[in-house]
Amino acid sequence: MDTRPLRIALIAGETSGDQIGADLMAALKQRYPRAQFAGIGGHRMRRAGCDTWHDASELAVMGLVEVLRHLPRLLKLRGAVVKRLRDWKPDVFIGIDAPDFNLGVERKLKGAGIRTVHYVSPSIWAWRPGRAKKIGASADRVLCLFPMEPPIYARYGVDARFVGHPLAERFENRPAQADARAALELPLKGRVLAILPGSRLGEIERLGETFVLAALQCANAISGLKLIAPMADSECAKTFDAILARHRVRGQFLTVEGRAHEALWAADVVLTASGTAALEAGLAETPMVVAHRIHSLSYRIVRLFGLLKSKHVSLPNILLNQSVVPELLQDDCTVEKITDALLALFRDEARMEAMQTQLSTLLPLLGGGGADAAAEAVADLLPKR
Repeated sequence: MDTRPLRIALIAGETSGDQIGADLMAALKQRYPRAQFAGIGGHRMRRAGCDTWHDASELAVMGLVEVLRHLPRLLKLRGAVVKRLRDWKPDVFIGIDAPDFNLGVERKLKGAGIRTVHYVSPSIWAWRPGRAKKIGASADRVLCLFPMEPPIYARYGVDARFVGHPLAERFENRPAQADARAALELPLKGRVLAILPGSRLGEIERLGETFVLAALQCANAISGLKLIAPMADSECAKTFDAILARHRVRGQFLTVEGRAHEALWAADVVLTASGTAALEAGLAETPMVVAHRIHSLSYRIVRLFGLLKSKHVSLPNILLNQSVVPELLQDDCTVEKITDALLALFRDEARMEAMQTQLSTLLPLLGGGGADAAAEAVADLLPKR
């Protein structure tokens, strides 16, 4: 009988993946207290006990053009990690999001006889659903965050399970706005605008200035408006601070690290990039404007080849299958249009209340057990000890 501790390898490629990885590790430790964890992750996974061979930030590349620029480095890193994983011989490998990197790792490890799991399905409902078959060739099991995903995989005979979105648990008990403001030392009365230009450095560099200038215009139009900018980590905060310094407006923004949920609960309106932050704002039931811009060449490629299948971009609109929140994308992602959209919300209480009512229907869609359900799905693939 094999008495060595279980070896569980994980690779997470950004802030949200790092949190998902840490939560999954905690749930797995409940089942396997002696388990060893290693791979790629951030500070949360390290605190949870993962031996991180590389930091998650090394994989945080977004957009077709950006990936191409970093491709040689990423391929070299992937090759080195695959070799190290083969030598370490994990009982299971879990790739968390980062499909461009992780699916290649999974394919090679699966070919070497190692059980593989892909946690957080790529957006097959928006981009080329036929990818499901290729994902199934890399992963023994796919763990999905959204309920509409497993039926798509089923068409291609892929083992996929809806485990619920990990954010659902964090938004089950919503604090009062006054409590969130007190925690952030914001005035209990008056308007608050939160801006979230993304959790990747490239997003902040591309969207940060536009968001800052639009927020400042709103502050000029609304007396006493407070501006708060929650940043994912210190590197993001540093990049954002440089934008504020360039425009000499540091004193007009409250910048906080790692407190996005409190900021969303405290705010009356949110300006956010598309992605997880928009879903978080939706789960917080905070009225929002979504604004996003990708590299112009990436955008032209997407349009030329018709890669985007969804008529919506933000997750609240996709999940609710209607235009609940405004989306200002690419050429519409301008200071003027964003400012107009934000002021229109602030000045229309009935519209804000209607949006909150629609957003309140998101949470019931996403509950499914979260990390515990994911750990159970992984445990099915592990050897019995």
